[in-house]
Amino acid sequence: MYYMPFFYDPYFWMIILGVAISGWASMNVNSTFNRYDQVRNQGNYTGKAAARYILDQAGLYEVEIREVAGNLTDNYNPTNKVLSLSQSVYNSSSIAAVGVAAHEVGHALQDASDYAPMRMRSALVPIVSLGSNLSMPLILLGLVLRMNQTLIKIGIWCFALVLLFQVVTLPVEFNASHRALRMLNNGAILSPQEMPMARKVLFAAALTYVAAVLTSMLQLFRLLLIFGGHNNDNN
Repeated sequence: MYYMPFFYDPYFWMIILGVAISGWASMNVNSTFNRYDQVRNQGNYTGKAAARYILDQAGLYEVEIREVAGNLTDNYNPTNKVLSLSQSVYNSSSIAAVGVAAHEVGHALQDASDYAPMRMRSALVPIVSLGSNLSMPLILLGLVLRMNQTLIKIGIWCFALVLLFQVVTLPVEFNASHRALRMLNNGAILSPQEMPMARKVLFAAALTYVAAVLTSMLQLFRLLLIFGGHNNDNN
């Protein structure tokens, strides 16, 4: 029966597992951040002050620092050279806030040094955005048109592009965290006793990207198992 995968899906457990992995990673990063957000750093640096200090030490005076709404919505925009820090990081002098701010500075340093994986990720953004929006609609349309394999395959390839983007993101994020820890240590922003706490915060954040990759891999395998099997049956 053509529509069986949506009424009886023997691979539905992959979705449950993916949701569980993502949920655990999200709870872990929030609990780790909240734990070390209660610990004030000895140098009394705010997230903004730490970021500005590291940027100036690197000669990146042109990078602007802005406060943005939300919690852990921090990001660096290489297009306009703006480093955005969330409300929970910008004015906070906690070890967690300084660690997150330094991580975003790590992205600014990647931009300044023309870090190849970051350039690759930026180049993939428009393609992946399109693929992400088209993937499931194409697969559903393929089902409506009685298992149109061409549309389904295009939809699966679009989803694979999303996974590729997430894989390319991994070295970018891990490298930014590595740079952050090195800068916090070399710049004496955090003491040797405080460094392990910042490391835990950044490691928990990095795990969210690993979880995203694992979740997408499970979803892609599920799609291949469902529709690959139908393709073989039709042949």
